[in-house]
Amino acid sequence: MIKVKINGKEIEVQPKTTIIEAADKLGIDIPRFCYHKKLSVAANCRMCLVEVKKFGKPLPACATQLMDGMEISTNSKSVKDTQKSIMEFLLINHPLDCPICDQGGECDLQDTAVAYGASKTRYTEEKRVVFNKNIGPLISTDLTRCIQCTRCVRFLKEVGGVMELGLVGRGEHAEISAYVDKAVGSELSGNIIDLCPVGALTSKPFRYSARTWELIRRPSISIHDSLGSNLEFHIKDHKVMRALPKENEAINECWISDRDRYSYEGLNHKDRLQTPMIKVNKSWKAVDWDEAFEFIVKKIKPQIDKNQGDTIGFLYSPQSSIEEAFLVNKIADALGSCHVDYRVRQDNFDLKGVWLGCPVEDIEKLKTIVLIGSNIRSEQPLMANRFRKMAHAEGKIFTINSYEDDLLMPVTDRIICRPSDYSYELLKILKALTTLRKLSINNHYVESQMKAIPVDGKSLAYAKALIKAKNMGGIFIGQNALNHKSANDIYVVAKIIGESLNINVGSILDAPNIVGLDMLSHNLNKSNTMNMLESKLSALITVNLEGAKDISCGKVLTEALKKSKFNLAITPYSSDAYAEFDCLLPMATFTESSGTYINIARQDQSIKAVTKPLGKARPAWKILRVLANYLQIDGFTYESSEDIKKEILGNNTSFNFPEESTNEKIKQIKPGGQGSLDHLHLVRSQDNDMIVRRADALHALDGNWLDVARVNPKTAVKFKLKDSIKVDREGEEISLPIVEDEKISTNTVCYYQKLTSLTGTKLESNKAGS
Repeated sequence: MIKVKINGKEIEVQPKTTIIEAADKLGIDIPRFCYHKKLSVAANCRMCLVEVKKFGKPLPACATQLMDGMEISTNSKSVKDTQKSIMEFLLINHPLDCPICDQGGECDLQDTAVAYGASKTRYTEEKRVVFNKNIGPLISTDLTRCIQCTRCVRFLKEVGGVMELGLVGRGEHAEISAYVDKAVGSELSGNIIDLCPVGALTSKPFRYSARTWELIRRPSISIHDSLGSNLEFHIKDHKVMRALPKENEAINECWISDRDRYSYEGLNHKDRLQTPMIKVNKSWKAVDWDEAFEFIVKKIKPQIDKNQGDTIGFLYSPQSSIEEAFLVNKIADALGSCHVDYRVRQDNFDLKGVWLGCPVEDIEKLKTIVLIGSNIRSEQPLMANRFRKMAHAEGKIFTINSYEDDLLMPVTDRIICRPSDYSYELLKILKALTTLRKLSINNHYVESQMKAIPVDGKSLAYAKALIKAKNMGGIFIGQNALNHKSANDIYVVAKIIGESLNINVGSILDAPNIVGLDMLSHNLNKSNTMNMLESKLSALITVNLEGAKDISCGKVLTEALKKSKFNLAITPYSSDAYAEFDCLLPMATFTESSGTYINIARQDQSIKAVTKPLGKARPAWKILRVLANYLQIDGFTYESSEDIKKEILGNNTSFNFPEESTNEKIKQIKPGGQGSLDHLHLVRSQDNDMIVRRADALHALDGNWLDVARVNPKTAVKFKLKDSIKVDREGEEISLPIVEDEKISTNTVCYYQKLTSLTGTKLESNKAGS
């Protein structure tokens, strides 16, 4: 530790600490524009110049490291004069358009000019003008306001992973520009809006819609992935106007993804269901809540009275809160039904209780990572940043995937194989480990199969890297692998490797509450989504699901809905996905409700409503409570979601998570059959739930390039694929044109699971009922 004095206050700090960091710890304000604690030091705005004793000139506080015995002054006359001169220089070409600038009221330049600048200008010459650039549908540019702090440039390079913006020109001709004339494509690009200290970069969807002092700020979290990023919603007239990051170093640091930032557009979409709907003579009719519940009771009470409650199925979204899921499970229990599940995108149901395996921030500390079946940039944009930092800190990343995707980070080596071969390639790595050191494998199913497995150069390279990392290695299984029918086998083999080398084994889940819903673990050994839908159901109740758009076995769901006598959907939206349903109940979105979510690292976070529900919509937990009351089920007297949470916790003060559960009896692992194609359905980040599918800004660049099937040229020749191929997408068999792509694994056809645009709602009566 070293001792220094700042404005007469003594402080002990670690070596290599900068002046500005020490001053921030003491609460001493030093103005800055280019400095940001998460970015590299540029020291080009010069606003943070301070006086250091025995130095003949002012020094930049952001770039000057402290030395023992230093004495610094941040408020001497010379410092104030310097800051005033720098402020005048920065304002020379800055336009005086604060009244029409979206940054007005929360502008660092405004605040700093008032606190440190002169009261009037001496500059009378003509100011320069910089033409604006179109960098996409999310970010609006007013580059005449730019003060060349380069925060945006450094963020996209260091955090976003790609240098899409740069500073071109010199002197007063310097300006921020894209290297090529195209939209900024980073999944984290919206953060440069928050970083910009002036109004040069603002939110295009939010532009001119509200002034900052008109907005009410309320905390929440994101439910669009399993990280649970902390957000701050800004509200005006009971409507979410924008979303900004709320700092939480253990989860999202101080960033959010573009999906989290712009998804609010879907909250008040025209598809919002605002009143209960029942189907009468094949036409939708808007009704009040009492009539809707009486209609439901009339349809399903006969089965309950005949003790046929086990013919009623319940499917709920993995986006459901703990409280909502608990009530669904409780109702199913009371009716005697084992048909309840939330694992709607999985093809394998043996795995339970899987999670990241470590705190999120620990990923940065690992030395070697093997990433299996993951499109991490799309699934988890912020977690991808943790992997990126690990890779740039001389860590090694190895991947096993079905296509060569650009992770925007250094990748040491890749294994490209069909999804069916993920477990086979992992077993080869385990076999390679046994040739390098003695391992104890306590699974005779794995041990017996491993004898016939060959070892090649890549599996040896992966094995050596994991051994070299010692206990600082990790194997992470992505959603493409977890959704596959061989997910259990992949996890069992990965776990054996992890236990043998004492390294972390984790799952990168996509939905926000899978970990929490696994914890509730209701009757999962008795039924699953596929078994349920293939059973003879008298009624099917779904919660927060949009039919085949949210379920992998869409065709099976469609058939089950047709065979069922009564179908009920509790949903925030209406669309043609509900054509086979008989009743729709309008539920509130997560911003209009309260509840608890447990993220990928087993961190529980409770949220409250930030706005009131739209129209007659109600929180799902309230709808389920009243439904139980109408069905005369005891024990549903909750007044708040907190009451439900207390019942879940019982006498505990925190949630108890189950041990990871697998089926040790793995299937025969061998190279995939050469006579069949693996179909890989990719779900983009802006398509993974009902809300983001309706966020127009996130879909502004969608195009026909989504409506294709990509195959390797060798696969096209082998299977005689010429023009098109039939695939199952959202419950329908459609024909997609073929595009040859050498980055795709052989024997694999890769296509996007979601349609490029939402079809209009068929619930015409919904408009009248709104």
